[in-house]
Amino acid sequence: MQVREILRVKGNRLLSIEPTGRAVDAVARMASENLGSLVVLDQGRMAGMLTFHELLRALARGGGSLGDTKVADIMVSDPVVAAPDMEVNDLRRTMLESGARYLPVMQDGKLLGVISFRDVAKAVLEEQDFENKMLKGYIKNWPA
Repeated sequence: MQVREILRVKGNRLLSIEPTGRAVDAVARMASENLGSLVVLDQGRMAGMLTFHELLRALARGGGSLGDTKVADIMVSDPVVAAPDMEVNDLRRTMLESGARYLPVMQDGKLLGVISFRDVAKAVLEEQDFENKMLKGYIKNWPA
């Protein structure tokens, strides 16, 4: 299974924020949309990623307050990215080794979507369930 297959099932809905945006607005958006990350776009180009991890760090530094913290001050400006033709096992390895829970999917400088660790787990589980059903059907219909 490749990353493009996960994106096709998931869809390519992208929610973003500008680097000049306020971190508190990012929190509100992420909470209302039930998201763990936002793509940071600067004039239509990906400038970085903002995840709940960066927001928690900023809260810890600010003593529980984000104040006027700007997204640019806390975002990951050079995130690890995935390619659409990347195999899922390579994607999982990349996510585990980098510690990234969300990876932007890029092709020829164009942002195609964002894959979360949850998306990967769901895709792998569904693939395994399908294979399991196929194998059970094969065994059930094996000539005696």
